[in-house]
Amino acid sequence: MTPHYPMIGHWFRRPGGTLFEVVAVDEDDGTIEIQLFDGTISEVDVENWPQMLLVEVAAPEDWSGSVDMDPEDFKGTKVGDIPQGFHDPLEFLDKQ
Repeated sequence: MTPHYPMIGHWFRRPGGTLFEVVAVDEDDGTIEIQLFDGTISEVDVENWPQMLLVEVAAPEDWSGSVDMDPEDFKGTKVGDIPQGFHDPLEFLDKQ
């Protein structure tokens, strides 16, 4: 069931399976800004929100959907050149 008022940081799934997060709510403009799992930003009118038949879901464990870089895209010359923590940025930051 769709909540009456979307909360920033909450994740939802559309009936077709599209996963997104609410990233901003502009009460003055009457819009809700959402970010799809692939990183695409979109906007929804507040009046259309209840009609979207959304299901609130937990945040995905795999956050990499919105990251544009795959391990194959890394410009290292050897497989071992990928920095430790590449797949877990918090691990990489903790070592610095």
